[in-house]
Order: sequence, then C-alpha cells, then structure tokens
Amino acid sequence: MLLPKGGVNWKSAKARLPPWRAIIVLLTRTRFLVSIALTGLLILMWRGVSRSASEMQSFYCYGSSKSPMEMSINEMVEWSAHAQTPVLFNRHEPYEVNSTSIVDLNLNPIKSTSKAALNHERVLILTPLRDAAPYLAKYFDLLYKLSYPHDLIDLAFLVGDCKDDTLANLASELDRIQNHAEEKVRFRSATVIQKDFGADVEMTVEERHSFAAQGPRRKAIARARNYLLYSALKADHSWVYWRDVDITDCPERILEDFMAHDKDILVPNIWFHRYNQDGHDIEGRFDYNSWIESDKGRRLRASLPTDTVLAEGYKEYDTGRTYLVSMGDWRNNKDDEVELDGIGGVNILVKADVHRSGINFPAYAFENQAETEGFARMAKRAGYQVVGLPNYVVWHIDTDEKPGNLGDRKAF
Repeated sequence: MLLPKGGVNWKSAKARLPPWRAIIVLLTRTRFLVSIALTGLLILMWRGVSRSASEMQSFYCYGSSKSPMEMSINEMVEWSAHAQTPVLFNRHEPYEVNSTSIVDLNLNPIKSTSKAALNHERVLILTPLRDAAPYLAKYFDLLYKLSYPHDLIDLAFLVGDCKDDTLANLASELDRIQNHAEEKVRFRSATVIQKDFGADVEMTVEERHSFAAQGPRRKAIARARNYLLYSALKADHSWVYWRDVDITDCPERILEDFMAHDKDILVPNIWFHRYNQDGHDIEGRFDYNSWIESDKGRRLRASLPTDTVLAEGYKEYDTGRTYLVSMGDWRNNKDDEVELDGIGGVNILVKADVHRSGINFPAYAFENQAETEGFARMAKRAGYQVVGLPNYVVWHIDTDEKPGNLGDRKAF
C-alpha cells in the first residue's frame, strides 16, 4: 500500500476512518459483545489459577521436606510448631448437698498410730456387764486414773441378763463422773446398751467355769461383745479397748503403753492376788485363753467335729498349748512381745480398722474356737498380728475357783 505524498496527516487519516455510525453498529453487535465477555472471563480465570499456584508453591511444606521418620527432634519440633493441639477445660462448680438426712463420713484420715495421744486419736472403751454391781466402784476408780486424755475416750457398756443392780450402779457412777467430777476427769461420751440374751442367771461360779458350760457360755459372751461393738463403734474411733469390769489393778498409762507397740491386736498377761494364811501373795495366773498353738493341739483339732468348741485347761481336751500366763514376770521388761494364736478377753487393745474389716467374736465354732479365742483365729486368718506381752501384768479379781475347776492348770 502506497502512502500519500507528504506523509500521514490527520486529515488523510480521518478521511480513511469509517463513519462513526458504522463504529457504533460494530460495538453493539451481539457477536462482538460475547467475544469481549469471553475474553474478560478467560483473563479472570487465568489470574485466579496463577495466584493459587503461587500460594501452593509458597506453603506446601512447613519445616523439613523429609519424611517424619527421617526427621531429627529439632526438625520434628519445627514441623509441628504451627499445629498445637487445642485444649478445652471443662471446669465444674462444686455440687452442694443441703439435705440433713445425708451424712458424709470420710474414714481416710482415721489412723491408729504409736503416737495416738499426740495425734488426738479417739479410743472406744467397751465393757460387757452381767451381775457386775459389786465391781463397778473399783472399775471406775481405775478408769478415772487413766492418763490418756479423757476427752478422746468414749465409754460404752452392754448390760444384759442381770439379776442385781448393775444398771442402777452403772448409772450412778456415770452420773458422778460425767456430771459432777472435774472437767479433766470427764470422758467424751458414755453409752449404755441393754440387751438380754436369755442366759441362765442362776449359774454358780463352779457351774460357770465347768467344762460343760464353756461352749454355750463363750458363744453367749461372743454375741454380747458383738452387739456392744456394732452399737458403739463410730467413724472417728481409731482404737477399741476391751476392758473387763473385774480388774483390780493396772498401770495408769496402759493405753499409751499398749499403743506404743503399734500392733493390730495386743493383750497383757492376766494374774490375780491370792493370799495364803501367812499373808503371802501367790500371784496366781488367771487367763488361760491366751496361748500359742502346739502340734498336739493341731492334731487334736483335726480329729474333732468342726462344731466342737475347745476350752483351755480342762482334762476333757489336752491341747498341749503354751500359755501366756506361764511365761514372763511383771518384774522383767514390760515391752517383751510374743506372737499368740488365742487370746483372752480381760484386756484387749484392737485397732478399730480390724473390727471394721469384719473381724469380730464368733458366736460359733471357728476353727474349733469361739469368742476371744475365735477372734484371734479369725484375725490371724485375715493376716493381722496378734501379740501378747508376757511381762506386762494386769491384775484380775481372784475368782475363788476350787482346785477341781482349774483342771490341770495351776493357780501359781
């Protein structure tokens, strides 16, 4: 195409432009508008794809590009730094119970330790009573003198099958000590439980200690002990101290002395004073229910029916056992210990959790023993320690038993 002479100028260019009407017609044609729209859409799509590809290129990996199995500890930390696990805390408000009929008892803080007084551990003293009126004044005289803090001691008594004024005398003594004595003498509380078991109240001393009476008698005493225990034991008691009413003398620190041994079950030696015509004290041995089992006794038990209750010191059954009363002397070291298989009930200190665990006084033949001896058998079967103190003597009344009632036992 040849350019006009003199070059390109506005007039010549204008002369070559199509009329403006033609331009307007071209711009308003549908084909042109669709072409413009498609072109714009393609441009927008291209820009979006390009931006996504750029972002993927920038953030496809955090930290090392290695496999997690090949990363070092530091690389692993760097890799996971951006992805901390979210934690949601579900905080609960305390649940408050306002019903007075619901009681919370926490036994976890209740302990039985060798330093009971320092730890303010509470003691429950239990005494079963039957025709005990003549002994109560002396019983309380000794009780007053106990050095263990009286505000940590609860008293409980079971009165049953009596034909004398045991209940009245007991009420009088308790009123005197709890309401009219000095504050330091008063005990934390006192409970009297009445329960008759239908025992024969007409038995003489000889009849009561005869061999034929031992099985039924020991079973009846066991029931009385269990009723007393389960009626009086409270959640805050650390120790249970079984104490017979007919004790004539014992150390004032007996509770502290016993607790210092820190044993599950502990008994002292039980003797009595008996004076002959010239005034000499024979220092008689009383309790033959605390003993160490023998091979002869084991063979004997194996030959007996399971419901037979053995009674110690009677010619009907020779057990060959070693008795605590035949060991030791109150003049020797009071803290010497021996393991026992059977115990008597005159004085027993028991960690309260032993009773709470179900160890009670069987009112039936348990391994051919009942009451306190059965209690020792049951405790040892459960893995508890049963210990006697041969040189720690508590003095019992002289029961004035005739030689025939002693069987093969010796009073001294």
